[in-house]
Amino acid sequence: MVIDTEDTIVAIASAAGGALQGIVRLSGPQCVKVVARIFTADAAEALSIVEVRRPSLLFGHIKLPALESSLPATLYLWPGSRSYTRQPTAELHTLGSPPLLEAVLVEACRQGARLARPGEFTLRAFLAGRLDLTQAEAVLGVIDAGSERQLQVALSQLAGGIASPLFAVRSSLLDLLAHLEAGLDFVDEDIEFISRENLLAQLQTASQQVERVAGQMRSRGDASRVPRVVLCGLPNAGKSSLLNALAGEEAALVSSVAGTTRDFVSRRVCWEGVELELIDTAGVDGVGANEIARHSQNAAQFQIENCELLLWCVEAAVAALEPTPLESLIPELHILTKCDLMSPPYAANFLPTSSRTGEGIAELRRRIAGALASQPGEAVASTAARCRESLTLAANALRRATTATEAQTGEEFVAAEVRAALDDLGHVLGAVYTEDILDRIFSRFCIGK
Repeated sequence: MVIDTEDTIVAIASAAGGALQGIVRLSGPQCVKVVARIFTADAAEALSIVEVRRPSLLFGHIKLPALESSLPATLYLWPGSRSYTRQPTAELHTLGSPPLLEAVLVEACRQGARLARPGEFTLRAFLAGRLDLTQAEAVLGVIDAGSERQLQVALSQLAGGIASPLFAVRSSLLDLLAHLEAGLDFVDEDIEFISRENLLAQLQTASQQVERVAGQMRSRGDASRVPRVVLCGLPNAGKSSLLNALAGEEAALVSSVAGTTRDFVSRRVCWEGVELELIDTAGVDGVGANEIARHSQNAAQFQIENCELLLWCVEAAVAALEPTPLESLIPELHILTKCDLMSPPYAANFLPTSSRTGEGIAELRRRIAGALASQPGEAVASTAARCRESLTLAANALRRATTATEAQTGEEFVAAEVRAALDDLGHVLGAVYTEDILDRIFSRFCIGK
């Protein structure tokens, strides 16, 4: 693909077929001049379009050589860089008859524009820094969405749901690399630009963040799958009763006998517009007394490793004696159960709940929905497929950098691994790209987008 952003491009931007209204979109350096040759503002708003200096809405008509009468039209004009493409851009809204829109298209080309290629408007927005590569792919996700869920995923990605945390990681790694390279430049001087402890802490934080997004990308590349919320904890911690209270039905078998839940039980719910799957698992005790118990523990571990949110459940009466919740890259909420059997004060940093009285259930639903809505890992399928390998390579490079720091191998080796991680993150975000990658992504777009 030959990338040329100096041409003025034009395309029909509305859906195919007849409609009450259709849209012809133009963008490029000569956009305003081309529009001025085919659009005339109404007498009440008579002015020279080429003199417009700020985004404007103008009512008027389009005169076509093939038509005896003019077409009523509304012009949306962005004459400067405050547009989607950061170039002069215009949209002509007129009658949605396909032959009429084609005639407008032909006339715009006759006046100096050329037909846009698939995805060329969004490509220009990407090249101008208006969008990163994941957001550009999200535009395609919005266009191709076949369900409410897929649309929500694409819109979340378009709003920066994936890029924002990765840009933050990349920024911190760039600062870290600057410190490392400064230290290498002044290796003979007694100057410490960054301590080993600080270096190790920053590498571990960056590694965890990249691995979290990579893990979520692997498990959630399919936008048709709803996020999973797993209830875990020791046997008889009240997980099954809590699932029933959250789901509002008797979904799981409840018993005072520890180990009643052998396999997982799930229910799909929707809270505050967030659809999710609640999963009750066997108690995590690390002990497999027999084949069935070992199967239960393995099934529970599988659900924990493939979920988007953990609810670590601890019985209020024994909270002080419980082990520390799981150390995991998966986000967690810490829950106190059976609080009707104990009076406050409760253990700090835990949300108190009671399946019997309903205490804390509504608040827990709200927190679960909020935690899932704020997670960055949702991705349209094309982004997930493209980014999995790069994120895995970045995570591996950061792990090697951490190991080199711990072993005091030398800061030059650490710096080399950080550079590798930055390159891989750059491929995800579009800071590093080749024309064949752009061609592969934008060729799937429809013309006019």
